[in-house]
Amino acid sequence: MSVAELLAGKRVCVCGGSGGVGKTTTSAALALGMAARGAKVAVVTIDPAKRLANALGLAELENEPRRVATNRLADHGLEVRGELWAMMLDPKRTFDELIDRVAADPARAREIKANRVYVELSTAVSGSQEFTAVAKLYDLDQLHEFDLLVLDTPPSRNALEFLNAPGRLSSFLDGRALKAFVRPTNLGVRVLGRSASPVLAGMRRVTGIDLLSDLSSFFQLLGDTTGDFSLRAAEVERMLHADTTAFLLVTSAEREAIEEAIWFHRTLVESGFPFGGVVVNRFHHDLLGDRQPEDLAATLGRTLRPELAARVSANFDDYHVLACRDERNLRRLTEALPARPLVVPHLDDDVHDVDGLVRIHRYLFASASERERLIADVVA
Repeated sequence: MSVAELLAGKRVCVCGGSGGVGKTTTSAALALGMAARGAKVAVVTIDPAKRLANALGLAELENEPRRVATNRLADHGLEVRGELWAMMLDPKRTFDELIDRVAADPARAREIKANRVYVELSTAVSGSQEFTAVAKLYDLDQLHEFDLLVLDTPPSRNALEFLNAPGRLSSFLDGRALKAFVRPTNLGVRVLGRSASPVLAGMRRVTGIDLLSDLSSFFQLLGDTTGDFSLRAAEVERMLHADTTAFLLVTSAEREAIEEAIWFHRTLVESGFPFGGVVVNRFHHDLLGDRQPEDLAATLGRTLRPELAARVSANFDDYHVLACRDERNLRRLTEALPARPLVVPHLDDDVHDVDGLVRIHRYLFASASERERLIADVVA
């Protein structure tokens, strides 16, 4: 099965996995391949690395989708019949835009954004950034006419924080503690407890910050907008659990990455997220086949100088060890997951340009027979 078949009828594809396994590259190649088939696709990353922008030929990515010029891809053997767009999420800017949208008026929005609690909330607090990033994905789904959104997530453990953020924020906004804070300040004191008062007073003397006052002011400024936040969080959560969303695991063939992928799959299933499939990058295919490294050494010794023959043989021996390791790890993954992995071989160079993306795209979108032929070419 190819990626095109996995994504048939999907509007959102979330690429997840551990760090350093090629999620960003895979996300870009997926978007490129679907655009080549005539779809209007946006690839969205929250990874600050510049590799995606460079690979797509963009000077930089912004918080709004930018269309990628695809006419030059024909020079790389790929005709793009649809549209390819790319962006990098900016959580702070997204949070500000969300406040502008839900606040009662511009003056209220300015007050909220000037509040010290909001400044910290929108830049540093775990969960708020993740929520606004996923909320941006929801806006793209609702406000733009994209056929498919491809989301490149942070490494697995952070990705789950990212995906669970809407539910956590919704629970918080609906909680009794928040409802108490939007009432007069003395109720906020009772929520925190009188034991906290000396600590807060000491903090105010040392730092000049009246935390309780700022908190109460912030939540009172939010007022009725908390209902808008809750509604948005609930809509985002529904979108991520919908049948039109697919979670694609991306991993390398190394043991740690494989175990992380197995754990991530299990967690996705337990959380009710729709699992789509798995891509294994940088797989070492056995170049020796049925031959043994010592057989190759004897053959090389008849055509090369002894010293060079020994070095080439040692190199093949090392690669053979890696291939055997990767085969064991792939077998472990195949036994643990219900979907057959899509394997992308270890390439000679790191993927950093359009030519590399096109190569990855060929493996992801090839039929089973075409993929076998491509892999045979690599092995040969």
